[in-house]
Amino acid sequence: MAGLTRIYLILSTFLLSPLAGAADTTKLTRPGPVLTEPVGVGLGSFLQMFFGLALIVALIVGMAWFMRRMNSIPGGGQGSLRILGGLSLGQRERVVLLQVGQEQLLVGLAPGQIRTLHVLERPVEVTLARSPRPGQGKFADRLQELLKGKLQP
Repeated sequence: MAGLTRIYLILSTFLLSPLAGAADTTKLTRPGPVLTEPVGVGLGSFLQMFFGLALIVALIVGMAWFMRRMNSIPGGGQGSLRILGGLSLGQRERVVLLQVGQEQLLVGLAPGQIRTLHVLERPVEVTLARSPRPGQGKFADRLQELLKGKLQP
């Protein structure tokens, strides 16, 4: 029992010693240098901050362009294989309608698995309607009308 008490005292001394040094008030009462003029930001610091911000904005714009470019491929593929549509069934499961040449396949996708669910005898007519560009669509039209004062909220 005396050994545990001794270990406890040693550990508490090492753990609490930084806190005891922080309570030293002599360091707080000494007067420090008094600044008579305001300290400004130098041109070098301003330019470094400006170019850093410009780099971050350029990276964001570049990644947005890249993502838009990757998502704007109509049908999701070129040639004889196209993705006509899809539906998410869960967090990781999807059903996708593929067109291979003249045949259409309904395919189930899950982590590590791709299964043909059905081969359609008659192809489904699918219109590949593209989503409206940013700034176009129902919400943008309604917002423009609200801003012009034509509609009551």
